[in-house]
Amino acid sequence: MSKPIASYSPYRRAGDTVYCSGQIPLQAKTGGLISGSIEDEVNQAIDNLAHVLREANSSLEKVVKTTVFMIDPRDYDEMDSAYRARFSEPLPAREAVFVAGLPKQARVEISAIAID
Repeated sequence: MSKPIASYSPYRRAGDTVYCSGQIPLQAKTGGLISGSIEDEVNQAIDNLAHVLREANSSLEKVVKTTVFMIDPRDYDEMDSAYRARFSEPLPAREAVFVAGLPKQARVEISAIAID
């Protein structure tokens, strides 16, 4: 897992709830963004999210809510396809928020809430 790039914790636990900070498609080894398709970036962000959840003794299967931040609305369908392949039914509640920019000029960032 990459170190946080600013002043925040990768996750915080409150009882049986895990709040995960947004994950961008950073490579753990280099600390740099991956380059590739939006599907590649979504998968890396979810890989990073899965790692944070493991650190919190949780998992993607326990995620009940996500927020996906994106800079380009044209990437929505491809993001949704990659996202759907990574989460099982019932899918987490989710919103997609389009923003002017993300840290390190990422195209996608995903935060999550998991319940044990």
